[in-house]
Amino acid sequence: MKKGIHPKLHMNAKVTDLSSGTTFTLPSTKEEIVTEVTNLSHPFYTGKHRIVDTENLVKKFEKRRQSANIDKVSSKKTKQSQRKQRTTSINTKNTLTLKDMLAKVK
Repeated sequence: MKKGIHPKLHMNAKVTDLSSGTTFTLPSTKEEIVTEVTNLSHPFYTGKHRIVDTENLVKKFEKRRQSANIDKVSSKKTKQSQRKQRTTSINTKNTLTLKDMLAKVK
């Protein structure tokens, strides 16, 4: 191995996690490492999911979803009532059959 081309290995490099405030040591080429997320604080590894509700986005989404469900039910009922009105209006019209029309002609 050539001398002087490899970085110096620090056996006790301090790693600081900004999100949880924990610190630990590990071998690294840097003396100090500052990270935002590590395996000790990441939701995937910890199983603790945090929902950050900025500007009430979750509440707005839930409200839209509830109103959409109400609209579906009400629109279904209106469609059914309109369908009934169409079928009853067709049946109640005084439509002449071909037999009645031929009887009038004679």
